[in-house]
Amino acid sequence: MIITVAGNKKEVKDGLTVAELIVQENVETPLYVTVSLNDEFVENGAFESTTLKDGDTVEFLYFMGGGC
Repeated sequence: MIITVAGNKKEVKDGLTVAELIVQENVETPLYVTVSLNDEFVENGAFESTTLKDGDTVEFLYFMGGGC
């Protein structure tokens, strides 16, 4: 199946979960990543049970602090 990850189309296996995609994409600091699936946030506790479907769009979001 084809999904879009961070703006790039990728072919992945059917039934891939968000958790498996995080590993496959070598996401840095996976404990602190926020995942958007089709413009909806996925709860961290649901990564293992959220299965991707053909045509899905996934974004990995990292919140960074800063300032003076």
